Amino acid sequence: MSGDIVSVVEGCGGYVPDRILTNAEIATFVDTTDDWIQSRTGISERRVVSDDESTSDLGVRAAQAAMADAGVDADDIDLIIVATTTPDLTFPATAAIIQRKLAVARGAAFDVQAVCSGFVYALTTADMFLKSGSHQCALVIGAETMSRLMDWNDRTTCVLFGDGAGAVVLRAEERPHTNGADRGVLATHLRTDGQFTELLFVDGGASSTQDTGFLRMQGNQVFRRAVDLISDAVRVAANDAQIAVTDIDWFVPHQANKRIIDAVGRKLGIRAESVVETVAHHGNTSAASIPLALHAAVSDGRIKRGDLVMMEAMGGGLSWGAALVRY
Repeated sequence: MSGDIVSVVEGCGGYVPDRILTNAEIATFVDTTDDWIQSRTGISERRVVSDDESTSDLGVRAAQAAMADAGVDADDIDLIIVATTTPDLTFPATAAIIQRKLAVARGAAFDVQAVCSGFVYALTTADMFLKSGSHQCALVIGAETMSRLMDWNDRTTCVLFGDGAGAVVLRAEERPHTNGADRGVLATHLRTDGQFTELLFVDGGASSTQDTGFLRMQGNQVFRRAVDLISDAVRVAANDAQIAVTDIDWFVPHQANKRIIDAVGRKLGIRAESVVETVAHHGNTSAASIPLALHAAVSDGRIKRGDLVMMEAMGGGLSWGAALVRY
């Protein structure tokens, strides 16, 4: 290719496990209620993997859906980036396992670990690879089995998370203008501040405890920082693209908590009807939440070709970021 290269979203897909875990069921084994959970999080149910399902299994199903939507096959893919904090194995990368399961025979495959911000980080990384000219067609996947990190005796965390996967196909194109408007990934902004690691972390790991550990979170502290940090990232990404936040067609946030989503929307002046929310039925699926929400809104016809879509997330690290895409 010569000239300007853009990373265009050619298709998206999503997948969640069959098993539904309701608030009422959780209330049978921890001290909580459906009303308590819904009033504080907006979550009514989440999906949970079966004993024989792994993160790569979910990622493969989402990837296959995205590839079908984009009209590409395994021979077209030369880059796979998986955002996950719940890999199948310590190594190899879950991306390599997915590459094998999809029968992709060329290119590179690796994981990105930024917890709930992982998909934005992975999308940004793929965009840079494609724009450099080194690769032509990327699968960007967010896949998680967060239920495997839950302490099911801790009502402050076990009610929040669910399992699932979402994916997009990005293709490098030399056509910078479609219908008079730039298409593809327009701007991204990533940040991390490691001084806040104790606010959201897993208390285990191969080099420390030699076990997986459980997710731990200081929810109030995370909430306090989330609204400001996410809003700043959105403003920076929009400014870099020279687009007003109020001109964005769709806001696809990380689905962590309805109160955070609503607060960010109000702070940015985004119309409530432009916000895509799936948290009620999926819970927080970490790196999978943005592509799952994107897939939901594309599938039901809300997001159409040419629409401006802003995605954002904040997760452990603390890490956060935003990505503006003309779909």
